[in-house]
Amino acid sequence: MSRGFDGFEIDDFRDSQSPSEPYNGGRESSRGRGGSTQTNASVRIRLAKLKEAEYQSDHLDCQSRERQEAKPLSRDTRQADVLAQRERTEIHNRDRSYSLRPSEIHTLTEVGKFRVVAVEDLAKHAYAGDRSRLDSDLRYLIQQRLVEQRDTSVLKRESRQVLALTKEGKHLIRRQGFAPDDQAIYSGFVKPKEAEHDAALYRMYHKAADEIERKGGKVLRVQLDYELKEKLYRKLGRAQAQGEGQTKRSKEAFAQQLGIPVIHGKVSFPDLRIEYANQEMEISRLDLELATGHYHAGHLAEKARAGFHIYARPEDAAGLRRVRDDREIMTAILSL
Repeated sequence: MSRGFDGFEIDDFRDSQSPSEPYNGGRESSRGRGGSTQTNASVRIRLAKLKEAEYQSDHLDCQSRERQEAKPLSRDTRQADVLAQRERTEIHNRDRSYSLRPSEIHTLTEVGKFRVVAVEDLAKHAYAGDRSRLDSDLRYLIQQRLVEQRDTSVLKRESRQVLALTKEGKHLIRRQGFAPDDQAIYSGFVKPKEAEHDAALYRMYHKAADEIERKGGKVLRVQLDYELKEKLYRKLGRAQAQGEGQTKRSKEAFAQQLGIPVIHGKVSFPDLRIEYANQEMEISRLDLELATGHYHAGHLAEKARAGFHIYARPEDAAGLRRVRDDREIMTAILSL
């Protein structure tokens, strides 16, 4: 986690052009296209600044891990308070009763918000590294059929243990009001083949949320691409039912209403959106993309034009940065 990172501001790498405005070709330039020496020099300077921000982010991640126990952030304090509460509360849900600790309720809501969460990431971010405490909570939640656990691969060396809510776990959260009404909650492993990618979104969220909180902001909710897509296509469905049809123009208009960028006529969904209140108590949002080693230059450029903050797993970051530099795509790629 990038705790105490004083480098970039949240919006430093966004183009001044609004994502909802038509792309004018100003975000990406390439060699050999007749650009002036001054333009090429400007591109090199901007790329150098991006690399410096990436270096600082990677370097401070290492430093923050060393300082984590000595200087916890406010979120760490809240986490410690939850873990300190050992007493169980009787909860009645339909025809069943549960006896839950605050830490178990927190685990249910965390897993439900992100659909899939890796056990090791939950131990780090929700249990302050106390794996034995997490294992104890998980045994109870799995026994009560509120959470299910799977491996991401049949190959032991490549596999990670991941968690998802059961339908009963999702119903419990909703009926007991453990999460705000406007926060989507998910259950089940809908796309098992994508579990590794989906689980990494939880790590990406914590890295970005730490920076938001460090600047005095407060996270209100998170939205996965599933929710954003559902909202857009629900609007299109209503329009079609009313005889308005599904024209390209209406699709772009609905996307803009939802704050989803349209690049070259294509709706570009982020992997994760964080909605938060800033220091001025204004509602803001931060769109995040988890890039993988399979991203080609065109895909990376689209996400950069959309204004997304792009992260990558360490094993993918170096290759993606080479693609970025070769194509002179103006975006930082931050390592998880």
